[in-house]
Amino acid sequence: MSEEAGAANAVHSDEEEFATGYQAPAKVTVDALATMDADDESLVRYKEALLGQALAGGVKTDDPRRVIVEKMTFVVEGRADIELDLTGDLTTLKDQVITIKEGSEYKLKVSFRVQNEIVSGLRYFMTTHRQGVRVDKMQQMLGSYGPKAEAYEVFTPLDEAPKGMIARGKYVAKSKFSDDDKTDHLSWEWCFQIAKDW
Repeated sequence: MSEEAGAANAVHSDEEEFATGYQAPAKVTVDALATMDADDESLVRYKEALLGQALAGGVKTDDPRRVIVEKMTFVVEGRADIELDLTGDLTTLKDQVITIKEGSEYKLKVSFRVQNEIVSGLRYFMTTHRQGVRVDKMQQMLGSYGPKAEAYEVFTPLDEAPKGMIARGKYVAKSKFSDDDKTDHLSWEWCFQIAKDW
């Protein structure tokens, strides 16, 4: 099995561990939503506020993808942001090791676009491995999003890098964007190292 296939399987099996029995609602297209409750003015205004561009047909493309993940940014207060471009060759991300000072607080910001149809129950999964052993896992429910031309930006909760001599070293993070339909919008690996200083 290739390393990439192994990473995808690892993230998939970790995703199954988060299963809660939640049943996704029935899928509704933007076109169907636009015609529902057309006689209720308050609902029409509410839908226009939420899905203005989508209801106007302004984000339909020939690209069949609903979610396009563009970049992930490592955010630490008082330091320059570190961006990982997720639109190119994802295999190169493992070579761009991000250095994190032990004990520092950070967030991850993910930028993505939604097009063509509503995406329901978008989630971000991440497992962290050191020397082939999983040492951490997280799932962040991001919510549901309507199509629009501009990118959405979401942050993970504030987290703290481990500290101490034992925590220092290189880690491999396996990330995945999925939704209620279990569609894998993007999976990628990236690396970071915990160090005594920046």
